[in-house]
Amino acid sequence: MNLTASLFSFAWHGFMMVAAGVILYRALRRAPWSRLSDQGLLHAALAGAVVLTLMWSMKAGVKPGLNLHLLGAMAATLIYGARLAMLVMALALTGITLNGAIEWSAWPVNFVLMVAGPVGFASALQRVVERVLPPHFFIFVFVMSFAGAALTVMAQGALASLALLLAGAYSAEFLSTDYLPYFLLLGFAEAWLSGAVVTLLVVYRPGLVAAFDDKRYLSNK
Repeated sequence: MNLTASLFSFAWHGFMMVAAGVILYRALRRAPWSRLSDQGLLHAALAGAVVLTLMWSMKAGVKPGLNLHLLGAMAATLIYGARLAMLVMALALTGITLNGAIEWSAWPVNFVLMVAGPVGFASALQRVVERVLPPHFFIFVFVMSFAGAALTVMAQGALASLALLLAGAYSAEFLSTDYLPYFLLLGFAEAWLSGAVVTLLVVYRPGLVAAFDDKRYLSNK
């Protein structure tokens, strides 16, 4: 995560720029802007962008351009919904770009691999859990919030590793032994932090969590 521009060729940057533009356009066009008419939700979205900026600024390095940090994609998806989550995380990515963590030329690559990919995975996982498992409060908290956060950050690591391999930045042997295993450890921290944040919001401010429905998870339980 926080991948540097030098890891990818000009063609990769061009492709990622187009992909990021299309994804952002769709998110901006289809985002539920009416939710932000409530000042509490607007403030929560802005606060989320600031928190993610700070969280992504605290990182550990493995190799040049390979930094590890907590992601927050599942929490953002559950709280804001997929499209608003992408926009909130895009603001956070802009924040760490402004503070020099990555170059502007690397913004599209990081957006696709660190924002769009994980949010898409988190959203798909949410739909699968809602379809397959019973609508129970503890399913929402432990499966989606805790386990879902861990799976999402691991999926992001796999996606980034695949991109680095295809781009020729690092070998498969290095990525499989010295990069990917760290995402297993990161998954535990991600699960506890994201799960705790979502759980606290569900308990004290359920109206701020887009994915939580009182009638679905609490009525007649």
